[in-house]
Order: sequence, then structure tokens, then C-alpha cells
Amino acid sequence: MVDKRRDSINEKKIMAQHPDPKKKGVRISQEKYDIMRAAILEALHEHPQLKFQELAKIVEEKLSGRFDGSILWYMTAVKLDMEVKKEIERVPGTRPHLLRLVKS
Repeated sequence: MVDKRRDSINEKKIMAQHPDPKKKGVRISQEKYDIMRAAILEALHEHPQLKFQELAKIVEEKLSGRFDGSILWYMTAVKLDMEVKKEIERVPGTRPHLLRLVKS
């Protein structure tokens, strides 16, 4: 039997930031971050603009059964960090807000 506590101690973690400087970021697994980031980027390459709920549905479909943990929680944490890093953005003036890739 695998001791998940010991595995999580040895697992590389990163700090996923929040765009609101008053709010703290969260420490998450680098591996889970990378998987989630790839799924978000893939979804936004396929669909230039998505509502949060649409993005969540697509990411859930892509990762269901292959991801250990709450897909919605990790997607939200990674999405917020990607906003801080200017990889994705909320489309100004949209309600509910739309998300898109930042043009470089």
C-alpha cells in the first residue's frame, strides 16, 4: 500500500497566486498544476472565448477519471494563477465574464 502522506511530502509544490493581492495564493502540486494548465490552454485554443462554467465543463471532460483531486478546485486555482501571469485574461465588460488567451 502506498503512503500518500509520504508521497505528498516528497512532491514538488508551487505557489499558485491570486490576482487579488489581498488574497493568499495556494500551494499545489507542480504535477497537478502542469496537467491543469495544459487542459486549460488546450480548451482555450479550441474555443477562443469561454465562460467559466464552459471552461470547467471542458476541463472536467478532458480530465475525468485521470485526475486525482477536485478538478474544479484545481482548475480555479490554476486559472487565477494564469491570470496573474498574463497567460489568460477575463474579457473586459462581459458578464458572466469570458476567458481568453492573452495575445502576445
